[in-house]
Amino acid sequence: MKFATKALRLGAHDAHGAMRFPIYQSAAFEAKDAAALEAVFKGQSANHAYTRSTNPTTQEFEARVRGLSGAFGVVATASGMGAISNVLLGLLKTGDNFIATNHLFGNTISLFNTLFEDMGIEVRYVEHASEVEAHIDANTRLFFCEALSNPQLSIVDFEALNPVLKAHNIPLVVDTTMTPWNIFDAKAHGVDVEVVSATKFISGGGHVLGGLVLEYGTFDWAKAPNLANFYAKFGPNAFIAKLRKETYRNLGACLSPQSAYLLALGLETLDLRVKRSCESALRLAQTLEKKGLKVHYPLLESSPYCDLATKTFSQGGALLSLDMGSKEAAYALMDSFKIFKRGTNIQDNKSLAIAPYHTIYAEFSHDQKSAWGVGEGLIRLSIGLEDPEDLETDFTEIL
Repeated sequence: MKFATKALRLGAHDAHGAMRFPIYQSAAFEAKDAAALEAVFKGQSANHAYTRSTNPTTQEFEARVRGLSGAFGVVATASGMGAISNVLLGLLKTGDNFIATNHLFGNTISLFNTLFEDMGIEVRYVEHASEVEAHIDANTRLFFCEALSNPQLSIVDFEALNPVLKAHNIPLVVDTTMTPWNIFDAKAHGVDVEVVSATKFISGGGHVLGGLVLEYGTFDWAKAPNLANFYAKFGPNAFIAKLRKETYRNLGACLSPQSAYLLALGLETLDLRVKRSCESALRLAQTLEKKGLKVHYPLLESSPYCDLATKTFSQGGALLSLDMGSKEAAYALMDSFKIFKRGTNIQDNKSLAIAPYHTIYAEFSHDQKSAWGVGEGLIRLSIGLEDPEDLETDFTEIL
């Protein structure tokens, strides 16, 4: 089956024939006897005991994601940041370091530079894949990047990066929120662990928070020092077992059954929504560039990432950025919008606009923001499902 068909057809059969797998709104589940309950806690049974660890509705959502993505294992979390936290805290401890690109979402950088720093975990930022090897040492545990960065829209050259990471037994962890499975094949590009903010494209309507951790079974966890005990017990399942039995369970960032139900519904129309938003984003980017605006979008011929984007993704994503040159010009344009809503979030069904320098990155210094490619006049536009002609009319005053 093709992607759109699988999104509709995958799923467990409900005992009562319901067309939608039900919401199991319960914190705890009864065992048939004391021994059965013991087996669940020891990991000897797949039955459910407590929703913070597993829940039938959440498990059904995870299974559908696994079928759509081709992942080896999937864990659903309460948010995208919950997914990132679970993965990195599952692979890192005090004294370790990891390497990351310097083009990342503001809250991700905040997590790395505050909580992780306080824990004695060092992040080493690089600009290009060619810089990675020089930053690797005996305590380097992973490489982290975004497949398509938010809001800079830069792209990592996975073809150049992968041989370096494999030579040093370092897993590749990638945030693919901006590039869902129908436009980016993570496994084919060497991604070992994928993190996703399900709040975005999967939700679509911006009505529910959620996150996902996907592991592709491509990394030998016997070579991950912090997973030695789990590898001894669970072999290739070591990473997912570490999350389930320790990190995920103990952090408590579990997805609620209601949210899992809503996100499962979002999977059914994901293909349609992604394609529509990406097509509209490219059209708007081309229109605005022709009118003389400085536009960042990976599939524009003027983009330094155009060739790499064409090779890596089947579409260019639903985000584009405008450099208006100053805060005043950016705010004047944003305040003139009638269709675009001024607010955070991305990949909502509705188109959104925000000035990241003054909002998402507000806690950082000017020099830091400049180094990360976030200027005072930058506007991030998230393209939704409106008619593209209507979106173009929102720029009447400057076109």
